Amino acid sequence: MMTASLAQGSNQEGQAELKRRGPEGGIVFACVLGNALEFYDFTTYTFFAVEIGKSFFPNHDPVVSLLISVATFGVGFVTRPLGGLVIGAFADHAGRKPAMILTIALMAIGMLLLALTPPFSSIGYAAPVIVVAARLLQGFALGGEVGPATSYLVEIAPDDRRGRLASWQIASQGTALLAAGIVGFTLAHLLPPHAMTLWGWRIALLLGLTIVPGGLYIRRRLPETAHLTQERRRASAARVLGRLLSRHPLPLVLALVAIMASTISTYVGLYMTTYAETALHLHTPTAITAPLIGGITTIVFALAGGWLADRFGRRVVMLLPRIILVLAIYPAFLFLNGHASLVTLLMTTGLMSALGSLSSAAVIVAVPESLPESVRASGLSTAYAFAVTVFGGTTQFVLTWLIKVSHDPLSPAWYMIVSGVLGVIAMALMPETKGKPLPGD
Repeated sequence: MMTASLAQGSNQEGQAELKRRGPEGGIVFACVLGNALEFYDFTTYTFFAVEIGKSFFPNHDPVVSLLISVATFGVGFVTRPLGGLVIGAFADHAGRKPAMILTIALMAIGMLLLALTPPFSSIGYAAPVIVVAARLLQGFALGGEVGPATSYLVEIAPDDRRGRLASWQIASQGTALLAAGIVGFTLAHLLPPHAMTLWGWRIALLLGLTIVPGGLYIRRRLPETAHLTQERRRASAARVLGRLLSRHPLPLVLALVAIMASTISTYVGLYMTTYAETALHLHTPTAITAPLIGGITTIVFALAGGWLADRFGRRVVMLLPRIILVLAIYPAFLFLNGHASLVTLLMTTGLMSALGSLSSAAVIVAVPESLPESVRASGLSTAYAFAVTVFGGTTQFVLTWLIKVSHDPLSPAWYMIVSGVLGVIAMALMPETKGKPLPGD
């Protein structure tokens, strides 16, 4: 009882700080920065995978070079679960603030290494080794980013605004997707292919890093929202994780499945550029518009989802858009394949992004609200990292494989339907947390 009361006092202090500074003062920006960097990096790497492959993995066969480049990007997903476990537990026994400072610093180092590493022609095999190390470091940091940052937003927000603040985590993905698409599109049209291979793609990464100093500075000045007793400070990461797994297995499993459904729909949306080129045979300039419309609709509908979750509750906003998406995605893909064009591509991508973002905005606040403070960051980090690793990291490969073996261009729709049904079941079993005080220990 005393622990819950003290935790509420810490939350009230954080809310006073939020009221004093306001979201415009940088608190929300600082918390969503890491998630935004993740999607900016993902989109940029995907956009320039060919150029990165030529720089670090030269091969007489350009397809082999590209495959190695894509595989190296996928290496970053390997260390995500470890980062989710370690950094999430660190945030629960040392505080949200130091964990958020650690993750953003590690992310920046990884991106900087990738952007500044000399090409294979200059330093030989040291180049791919450094790049792989950078990707592993980035993956570790990203695995531990969402849990502490989202827990911080939920803990610092007033009870009736937690959905709106937490929804910025999803909206930041759309912002980063849009920014990366604009930067990549601009550079691809301004620079000749030779310049793009040599240094153009590096400019895109360095531009993303320009927001890190400001974000790091603000994170260092944030008030701590977690109430840290001496017992919690002395607890090891293993002890925190043991408590999470032994006392809260059901919320953890439900969170994992709900986030899995959100992750798959998000990454299918990111796959739409490749899908438009390979399955629909649309020209590249047309295909590139898919992430742009995805970014715009994610921003708008994620923020709308957070507002609706505060107004009507978490469960209805999680469930209703996800159910509609499950029912609508097959007809949408069927229509897209029968009438492939810029307009139908934008309609399908926008539909997936809008409904997925509405649901995901409610999920990202419902998960930490259902966990007690002592395991909140580790629970969300663990569920998010494993879901993104297992399903986000494999979505593009799985979709490509399904289309190849089944010869059915509608395979992505079936994949989303199956994952969506599982997600709906998990979301229906999650408790309603709207307006309720955050659970103590």
